[in-house]
Amino acid sequence: MRKNLFSKNELSQFTKVAEKIARGAGKILADGFLKNKNVQYKGRIDPVTKFDLKSEKYIITQIQKAFPSHSILTEEGHSIDNNSDFCWIIDPLDGTVNYAHRLPSYAVSIALQYKKESIVGVVYAPELNEFFSASIGQGAYLNKKKIKISSEKKLERSLLATGFAYNIATLKKNNLGLFARMMKHAQAVRRFGSAALDICWVADGRFEGFWEYNLAPWDSAAGVIILTEAGGKVTEIDLSQYSVFSKSLLASNGLIHNKMQGILVRKK
Repeated sequence: MRKNLFSKNELSQFTKVAEKIARGAGKILADGFLKNKNVQYKGRIDPVTKFDLKSEKYIITQIQKAFPSHSILTEEGHSIDNNSDFCWIIDPLDGTVNYAHRLPSYAVSIALQYKKESIVGVVYAPELNEFFSASIGQGAYLNKKKIKISSEKKLERSLLATGFAYNIATLKKNNLGLFARMMKHAQAVRRFGSAALDICWVADGRFEGFWEYNLAPWDSAAGVIILTEAGGKVTEIDLSQYSVFSKSLLASNGLIHNKMQGILVRKK
């Protein structure tokens, strides 16, 4: 961790910019929540709405105004490579299927990385009025109140979350078997359809753990720094070091991490 490279004031400035942009994008999404969304499909069941694109355009424009030399990595294909040590990783609408069906579990996710390490993350769920934020070494917050992970140590008393990739029908590791297996060991497993929020809800102690395969960087970058700053643990499912480009993610309060991993990797 490069906790000593940026002052508290510098991190605060980055976070304020990220918050302002996320709230602006969230307003765009909230304004369109009950409207005709002009849904199109990038894959068999992978939708994109006109509000995804409007939100993304707004976020990119605002980042470029504030930090014109920074790079931007984004979901909808409008990434900008400025060969910078700073890179913003954005998901203008995490939970598009929910959004398209007028379900309120969706969010804007924005992270700032420096030399491939997340230093700031914000996740904003407009319909739920929940704004999560964190910066490296400064803790994690929900609506400006500090949050921390659950203290539950027993897997059988733990509420977990997971998700499934859009290409579930063709994936070898499609997570369906693991979902069924984990249901037999945890108190319950939920699937809400927004990885960014799932990870933040582990940070806030509502879930004890979360796992998923085939997440993209924009799905996890902001949530992961929020979780780790809240005291949580993040690895790949094989317990190797996690990066936003990893193919699997295991996130927990740390106390049930190895128990979850043992269930997920056992042969039968």
